[in-house]
Amino acid sequence: MARSSERGGPQTRARIAEVAAALFLERGYDAVTVAEIAREAGVSSVTVFNHFPRKEDLFLDRSDDADALLRSAVRDRGEGVDVLTSLRGVASTLVDERHPLSGLDPRSVPFFRTVAGSPALRARAREIAADLQRSLAEAIEDDPTFEGDGMLFAAFFVAGYGTVLVETARRLMAGDDEIGVLADHRARLDRLFDALAGGVAPSP
Repeated sequence: MARSSERGGPQTRARIAEVAAALFLERGYDAVTVAEIAREAGVSSVTVFNHFPRKEDLFLDRSDDADALLRSAVRDRGEGVDVLTSLRGVASTLVDERHPLSGLDPRSVPFFRTVAGSPALRARAREIAADLQRSLAEAIEDDPTFEGDGMLFAAFFVAGYGTVLVETARRLMAGDDEIGVLADHRARLDRLFDALAGGVAPSP
């Protein structure tokens, strides 16, 4: 493929991520090199690393979106809306939209299988979860209206959400009925938020 212009910012990043995802899903994460991705995307390996410092981030490329959603749920919520209610609304919207961050996107099954088959991707996913926990805790600690333990709340929320996501992934990969999986996903999220409301979240 002829090399295209390596400028373009978000467009270049999106193109690289799209090419990488297609190659990873087709051949498996560990079988694809960054050089192959760069060649297929029409850029240099340096450009790939400028947009994605780690190979794992080429596939797990929504961590920035997740971080922005969490921070916005705390900082941009409506007047009189507490942090827990705001996060619950965000989670519900993700489910309604079948957003990739909900784990219910129609393309999620091959994504989950690729992650499950790669120790490097699983390790990076754990690192991302830890980063998201710290980011949410920082946002909460900057909020004078939150009266609970922000660090503990963030830890429980991120771990709980991840647990719901993993169970949904397991069931989808097993071929369970999608309608039933969706209902259980919503029910588990409800139990998570109810538990947080009765535990480390501030009292109403």
